[in-house]
Amino acid sequence: MPVSFTREEAYEYLDSRPGWLVLTTIGGNEYPHSVPIGYFRIGDGIYVGGRDGTQRLKNVERNPKVSAVVESGGSMQDIRGLLIQGNAEVIRDPARVLELMREAGRRRGTSDDQLPKEARPGVAYIRIRPRRFVSWDYTRS
Repeated sequence: MPVSFTREEAYEYLDSRPGWLVLTTIGGNEYPHSVPIGYFRIGDGIYVGGRDGTQRLKNVERNPKVSAVVESGGSMQDIRGLLIQGNAEVIRDPARVLELMREAGRRRGTSDDQLPKEARPGVAYIRIRPRRFVSWDYTRS
């Protein structure tokens, strides 16, 4: 049986897996819409960015309930993962978008002098507020 993460372990796992998660929103046709997308965490918020007007942003505005999955490993002995269920909101405020763009750049290793000075037009972020974590860690079973 896999071992579950504590909330702190879930955050540590998210932070140790910079890169991609699979974000699932609910489309206008009421079917799940899943896309791989980059992410980062600040406090209890998980952020994904992208172009404004994408299907995922439209879906979040219509229905804020989302899920996201991060997983690693290649065999039953080393699979670890985290399913996040929560509510999301779209962030378009240029000042806040700029803060998030700069933070995303820092986490990718961009030097401070190379970080953006103003928000790029057409960029928006989704903030996921986790309500529930479901995890699995077969490395500790």
